[in-house]
Amino acid sequence: MELDRVLLVADDGKVKVGRPIVRGAKVIATSLGERKGKKVIVFKYKPKARYRRKRGHRQIYTRLAIREISC
Repeated sequence: MELDRVLLVADDGKVKVGRPIVRGAKVIATSLGERKGKKVIVFKYKPKARYRRKRGHRQIYTRLAIREISC
């Protein structure tokens, strides 16, 4: 996977900050698979109306291993 919208590059004390991105910078990454995040509980209710809804949600995240950063 190649990521070309890089916001900041730091190398041996030299820092390049993009406005909004660093031109010519690339990050080469490999996908390690997908994982689920922590569960978020969504609870809705209306007082005095016997209305209650409880739902859970787990966001799916893709884990990346960074192989190379070039600018």
